[in-house]
Amino acid sequence: MFETIVVATDGSESVQRAVDVALDLAGRFEATVHAISIVDTDEIESSPERLQDEMERALKEQAEAALADVAASTDLDVTTSVRVGRPATEIREYADAHDADLVAMGTRGRHGENRFLLGSVAERIVRTCPMPVLTVRQLAADETL
Repeated sequence: MFETIVVATDGSESVQRAVDVALDLAGRFEATVHAISIVDTDEIESSPERLQDEMERALKEQAEAALADVAASTDLDVTTSVRVGRPATEIREYADAHDADLVAMGTRGRHGENRFLLGSVAERIVRTCPMPVLTVRQLAADETL
């Protein structure tokens, strides 16, 4: 049913459950896993010009660390990619280019407090992605599966 799963991560704690679910699905379906992390150009451009290069480097390092965590958390082979751009666009284009059968992501990332139900990136992906999108919310500390 699923041959290629793309999981989007920003390394935040709120996305970890989505990563775990995506890896579990990939293992069950023997699917190829692609983990992607996006360096948000809007975030870079909103910082003072003199700090933009430093901000981009720091965000790339953070993205690489998030992807390394995904790869280290499983025995599955994980293809990783850091992309620079607008997150929803980059995730959608990556999934399309790799013929993904499913995109998995958390409902909230680093900026999750700003949205009520779905994060703005998750909302855009759900609305615009041509393939199925699995959104996974983080459980509260007192909830269990």
